[in-house]
Formats: sequence, C-alpha cells, structure tokens
Amino acid sequence: MIHFKKVKWKNLLSSGNKFTTIELDRSATTLIIGENGAGKSTLLDALCYALYGKGFRNLKKELLVNSINGKEMLVEVDFMIGKKQYKVIRGTRPNKFELYLGNTMLNQDASVRDYQDHLEKNILKMSHRSFTQVAILGSANFTPFMQLKASERRKLVEDLLDISIFSTMRDILRKKVSSHKIDIKENEHEIEILEERINGLTEQINALQKNRDKQILKYESTVKETENNIQTLMETIDEKTKDVVEKESTIQNKNTVEDRLKQTINLEKQLETARKKALADIEFYENHDNCPTCKQGLDHEHKEKCIQEKTAKVSEIKKAVTELDAKINELHDEIGRINTIQSEILEKQREIGLLQTEITSNQKYISKVQDQINDLTKAQIDNSANDKLATSEDDLDILVAKKQELKDKEHYFSIAQMLLQDAGVKQKIIKQYVPVMNKLINKYLANLEFYVGFELDEAFEETIKSRFRDVFKYDNFSQGEKMRIDLALLFTWRAVARMKNSVNTNLLILDEVFDSSLDTQGTDDFLRLLNTLTEKTNAFIISHKGDALYDKFDEVIKFEKYKNFSRISVS
Repeated sequence: MIHFKKVKWKNLLSSGNKFTTIELDRSATTLIIGENGAGKSTLLDALCYALYGKGFRNLKKELLVNSINGKEMLVEVDFMIGKKQYKVIRGTRPNKFELYLGNTMLNQDASVRDYQDHLEKNILKMSHRSFTQVAILGSANFTPFMQLKASERRKLVEDLLDISIFSTMRDILRKKVSSHKIDIKENEHEIEILEERINGLTEQINALQKNRDKQILKYESTVKETENNIQTLMETIDEKTKDVVEKESTIQNKNTVEDRLKQTINLEKQLETARKKALADIEFYENHDNCPTCKQGLDHEHKEKCIQEKTAKVSEIKKAVTELDAKINELHDEIGRINTIQSEILEKQREIGLLQTEITSNQKYISKVQDQINDLTKAQIDNSANDKLATSEDDLDILVAKKQELKDKEHYFSIAQMLLQDAGVKQKIIKQYVPVMNKLINKYLANLEFYVGFELDEAFEETIKSRFRDVFKYDNFSQGEKMRIDLALLFTWRAVARMKNSVNTNLLILDEVFDSSLDTQGTDDFLRLLNTLTEKTNAFIISHKGDALYDKFDEVIKFEKYKNFSRISVS
C-alpha cells in the first residue's frame, strides 16, 4: 500500500514563491473549498506532476509554472510503502528530479526517462492512468472509466489486478522474439557463409588432391619409364658382356701365338746366321785352296764337295726361312686379329661402363622421384587449407548447435506468447474477478440509491438493466446518474486494489463531484458511503459549495487569492 504523507509546492499555477503544504494523512475526510480560480484543484496537478512529470489536467509542463514569477516551480511529495519512507522532488526552471529513500538520494546515473520508469514500475507500481482512476475522480479534463476505450479499460483493470506484468512480459517477449528472429537470420546467414567457405575449401583441397594425384601419376610414369630404360640398358650390357666373353674366348691363345712368333723369329735368325755362315764358307772355298784351320791345301773335289754341301745347306735354309717368313706373317696376322678383338673388347667394356653409369644415374633418379612420391603421399595436401577447413567445420558444428538452441528457444517463445496473450493467463485471472467487480459495483450503486443491474463482461463492455429489464448503456444516463456510476466504479477499483494490494493507496481525491452532477439526495448518499470507507482512507473533496458541506468533514482547507497568489487556511 502507498501511504501518502504530505505534498507541498510553490510557483505552481496560481501559487507563489512560498510553499503551500497539505498533510495528506491527518484527517479521514477533508473538504477543500474556495471560489473559482482560487487554486483548489492545484492539489491534483501537484501530485500528478511530482509523481509522473505531468499535471492532472491537460496542460503543458511550461504552463504549470506560475505566470507571474515564471521560474522555480517545485513540488515535493512524501509517501511510505511499508516501512520505507520516500520523497519525490520535481521542479521546472530549473529542471529538477530527485528521488529519495529515507535521506539517501537514489542513483541518477541513468537518464530521466529511466529514472521515471524506475519510480513507476519498481516503487509506485502504478501508471498515471491507474493513479487517476483509483485515487482521483475529477470533473475537468478527466476521462472516467466508462468513457475509456476497451483497450484502455482492460489496461486499467490489469494494473488493478496486478497482472499488467503479463503485458509487460508480453512486450518484453515481443522485443525478445523480434531480436530472436534477427539472431536466427544472423545464425542462418553465418551458416550459409560458413557452408560456402567449407565448400570452397573442400573444392580447393580436392583440386590440390587431384593435382597431387596427377603429379604422383606423372612421377610414377617417369619411374616406370626410367625402369624400362634401365631394363633396356641392362639387356644391352648383357649382350655386350656376352660379346666380350665370346671375343675373349677367341683370343685366349695370344700368349701362345706370341711365343711361337718369338720362337719362329729366333729360329729364322738362327737360320739366317747359318745361311750367312754357309755362304761365307762357300765364298771361302771358292776363293781359298788352304784349310783355314790346319793351313793344308784343299783338293778340288773336297772343295767342290764342301761347296756343294754348303750350297745345298743354303738352299735348305732359304727354303726353311721362306717357310718361316710365311709362318711369321701368319703369326703376325693372328696377333693383329687378336689385338683388333682386344680393342673391340676394350670398347665394349667402355660402353658397358658407360651403360652401368647410366643405370646408376637412372637408379638415383628413380630413388629421388620415389622420395618425392613418398613425400607427396605422406604429406598433407595443404596444412593451412586443412586447418581452415577443420576450424570452419568446428565453427559450423557450433553454429548448427546454436541453430537448434535458437529453434528450441523459438518454440519456448511461441508457448510463452500463447500464454501471455490476452486470451491466455490474464484472461483466466480476469474471468475470476469480473463477477467480484460486478458485485462490488452494484453494491456501491445501491449505496448511492441507484438501483440498476450493472454488469461488465470480460471485454469490459457494460450492460445496464433497469428494474424492468430494459437494457441501457452508460451514455443513456444523465450526468448525475453517470456520476453515481463513476463513483461506484471508483470505489470498486479501490476495493479491488485492496484485495490485490497492487495500486492500493490511502489517498482519495474527488474534484467537484457535488457541484454539478449530484443532487441533494445523491450528495447525502455519497457522504454516507464515504463514511463507510476504511480508516486507512484519507479523502479530499474539492467543492465550491462550502457552506452546505462545511460541517460534514473532519477538516476544511480553504483556498483564496491574495495579491494574485493562492494561499490556504486550515480549520
């Protein structure tokens, strides 16, 4: 419950520089009187301005400032909620807005709008409309409940039943759903981008893989070609080696031939020596008659015989030398053939060596290419691309998981939206209280001697039936009858507020309800009803019919003009 203690103001409307102070909880009933223009209704504007930053009447904030002084408008309101003491100070020219809990001013780091929001939602827990429907019934620039739009009626009742939180939750949820839809779109967009990136990286890696496989095939083809070349070289070496072996087998008797040649040449030399000696002997016998040894004379027959013998010997030697020459030439030819074959063997062996060198070179090349093949087989395609792909796939898994979370959350939001619809939880609560409201309304109407059957439906549309079951609407009634309905609704809302302890307050202000709409009987009925109110109610009745009502109230506050400014007196 909000227990209002005191309000004071200065430079508000017709009030001057001196504070006007009204104790709000001193008397159960207080009559506020004064002539028109004396400032009686300033109390309404002071309270509404202090609490909500705007007057009760539809006046711009600048017009609330006293037109003579033109500055330093200030309003202070003291109230309690439970055991907590609050004070609101609000002013214009200069602007001022302070909120105190006890003697400590609450943090003002936030904007004025946030500060006001905190005051309404966390402290007062009622809006400007709720306050004016529960605490105030005015005549000027005030829209009674029955003249509100259906949506506004519903909002007021939701505040009374303390279920407007569901509307607030719905509004918050609506924003969350809107933000959530953006999150879903962003998530889907991020997934789309990441999938495109993964596809691009996969294509890149596949291209690299294809290129690597192509390179490996090329290397393998080179190896195969080189191996075939080695095979050809080895076959050539085998052929040349076989040829060398065959040739070597044909020259194995070279030494024998050379020995025979030497022997033959020596033999020829010996024969030549013997021939020369035989020729020398023939020449001696032809030219000498004495024996060279014994110096004895040689007979002719002996000489002829020796010459014939020597001549025969020379012939034999000549013949033998001719045969030896032929043999020597034959042996020389054989040695020449053998040397030719040896040269051919050396050439073949050189060629074999070159072929073996080429084989070794090819084998080294194969080993090198094979190493490259092994490196390509074992190595990663592209470490950076693979790392990016792995990271992207991990990120995608996270986003997909987040997508599922968002979908689950979206489902929960849809359920919550269904529950927070007007036809959801709120409607069930309202349905329970509508009969209670109708009972209270009709009770207060009966107390005001207005006997009709008044009924609000769950859409807060009224049906009013007379004793004769005629059906009416609010607009069908006179101003006095409408005032009775408005009063009955006011007291009903206060009773409901007490039940819910939502916008329950001690303060009740009625502005000129007696002056135009209620007749004498209606006034008496209302005063009787007013006296039945709880002791926790402090009622202020504003009227310019002071003489007729003066002795019916616990306290009277009189407003009057003095030197163009309003002042009060309390009796």
